[in-house]
Parts: sequence; C-alpha cells; structure tokens
Amino acid sequence: MTILEMREKRNKAWEAAKAFVETKRDKDGLLSEEDAKTYAAMEQKVKDIGAEIDRMQAMEEMENALNKPVNTPIVAKPMKADGNEKAKTGRASDEYREGMLKALRSNFKQVSNVLQEGVDADGGYLVPEEYDNRLIDVLDQENIMRKLATKITTSGEHKINIAATKPAASWIEEGGALTFGDATFSQILLDAHKLHVAIKVTEELLYDNAFGLENYIITQFGKALANAEEDAFFNGDGVGKPLGLFAENGGGQIAETLTAAIKADDIINLVYALKRPYRKSAAFIINDKNIAAIRKLKDNNGAYIWQPSAQAGEPDRLFGYPVYTSAYAPENAIAFGDYKYYNIGDRGTRSFKQLVELFAGNGMIGYVAKERVDGKLILPEAVQILKLKADTAA
Repeated sequence: MTILEMREKRNKAWEAAKAFVETKRDKDGLLSEEDAKTYAAMEQKVKDIGAEIDRMQAMEEMENALNKPVNTPIVAKPMKADGNEKAKTGRASDEYREGMLKALRSNFKQVSNVLQEGVDADGGYLVPEEYDNRLIDVLDQENIMRKLATKITTSGEHKINIAATKPAASWIEEGGALTFGDATFSQILLDAHKLHVAIKVTEELLYDNAFGLENYIITQFGKALANAEEDAFFNGDGVGKPLGLFAENGGGQIAETLTAAIKADDIINLVYALKRPYRKSAAFIINDKNIAAIRKLKDNNGAYIWQPSAQAGEPDRLFGYPVYTSAYAPENAIAFGDYKYYNIGDRGTRSFKQLVELFAGNGMIGYVAKERVDGKLILPEAVQILKLKADTAA
C-alpha cells in the first residue's frame, strides 16, 4: 500500500469517527461509556495509521538518500556561479550600471528604460548603488570626521532628543517627605544642506572607451565632496551648511585659551577637562601646521610626549590617545573628545546630472554631483577645545 492510499484510509477513518460521535450523543451532548470506548478505539486507529505514514515517509527518504551517487559529476564551467546568488535589482543591477555608462557616453541621448526609475523632474538620474557605495568609500578615506562621527541616513528632518537636565539623588530621613526633580529634554534638528560639485569632460574623452571614465568621475567627485564636507564639519556656521565642531556657538566647549606658547601641561589640562566617560573613546584633532610644535613638547623627564604609531595605518598618539590631523582644522585650536557625538545626517542618495548645452560651444560636457547633508555636535561637553596663541604653530 502506498503513502497516498494510507492517507486516504486515514481520512476515511477520521470521518467515520466524527460521524460516530455525532450520531451517539445523548440530549446532553455526551457519549455513553460504551460509545466512548468505541470512539477511543476509532481515534487510536487514526493515530496508528498516521504513525505508519510517518514511518513510510522516513523509509522513502532513507531509500532516496542511499540511491544518490557517491560522486556528483561536475557539469558547470570553471569559475561559473552556482546560480544561488540573488540577482541585483533596481539601481544595484548590472543593467542600470551599464545603462548609466551608456547614457554618459552618449550625452544622455541613448537612455534605456532601465534608467527610468532614476528619472527626476529636472532630468537627473540617481547614482547606481555601486557608484554610491564607492563614493562613500572615497569620502571615508578623505574625510576623518566620517570615520569618527555617527552617520545617519535621513528621509526628512531628523530630531534628536537630548537630556537638558537630569534628576539628582538626595538623602532623606526615615519617613521623611520625598523631593521631586524635573527631567527636561531638548532637541537637535538635523536638516539637509545641499552640496554639489561640477566637472567638465571633453567629448573626445567621453567617447574614449579605453579611458577609465567611471573611476575618474567617482574619484574627482569624491575628493571634492569630501574636502568641502570636512571643512564644514570643522568650521561651518550652520547657515546653509553643517555646524562645525570648532564653531563658537554650538561647537565644542572651550577648555582654556592660551596666552603663551603651548606646553605639555596644557595638553594634560585639556585631557582632564573632558569628563571621564568621554575620555574612554576620545582622540585629538589637530591642524597639520601645529604638528611640529606639538611633537617638540617634552615631559619633565625630557622625553617627548608624542608617541609615533607602532603599526602602519594606525594614528600616532599623545598621552595614549589617538591623534588625527586635518588641513581643515583651525590653526588656533586643538580638539579633544569623543566624536561619536557629532552626528552626520545624509539625506537620500547622491545624483548625477549632465549639462549638455552650457559647454556645447567648447566641445565639452558638464557633469554635476549633488548631495544633501547636515552635521551637528549633539553634546558640546563631549568635545573640549584648547585655544592656542596665534604664534604657536610658528
């Protein structure tokens, strides 16, 4: 008897058991003792048939496993995918990427249907996801704040709740009255400020397939965006651009303003001006021009306080804390703090746009990359600023 026949037999036995119960109920809906025993036997038969079906299925699976060949012949070509990889769709698909390159090289005269999902009201096209990811990689390499800060992708105005005042504990006598404090909260708003970069490409270069046009555009756009971002993340005033880490209003807290040349003790005072919880993940940010003056500082034993990195790719250290340098950090200040409290909000995705008519007379094509980004230090006490004397770097 097959498994299918056994299943049909089980169904018939179960239907018979249900029909027996319905015909044998008394006026109270109960079964007599004899009928209950009969139904129990019918129910047990259904269970026994089910157990037999399970046994037959297990035997069939065992038989199939034993009948499989020990060695499976190779039928696919070497290095060919096994077909289990999930096909990329949308802007991540190979078709979209190829369509974008084709559109770039044809001055957007040959636009395939695959690009339609990236069309906006102004005739722009969303950057394919591979471009966007590599553009982010370039920004991370060129921009130290993107490495240190907290990055958020936003779709609208992003509000961050901040505890303005915190409740404090107090001692009371046994049976004494409780005192209640107020916990108040404020909000930091991450908006979206527009940043763009434009380049011109000759038509000859555009049609030259041997030239790495894709990598050239990504690299140039990435460097330009990264430089503009880092300048704003450090020095921005929050008007049409992010609010910088060194901003007078909304930036880090001023720990001290020096009136003489910087000394090793001033660095120590800066470290301990930062509260202990923030010091665990703290680092220095210094302008490149001030490095020479800092590296010459010595402790009371005559040893240099600067600690060169012992491993390639790792930052140098100052009193055990990492040191990051940037040409965009102000020359008259040193920052020390936990930069995870600087939030960078990326609004949406980056986009390309071509400018055909603007440079047509010169035989060139213009391209524009745009992004919308904001940045703010949400806890000023997490970063302490040491203001330097004007001639410190000298």
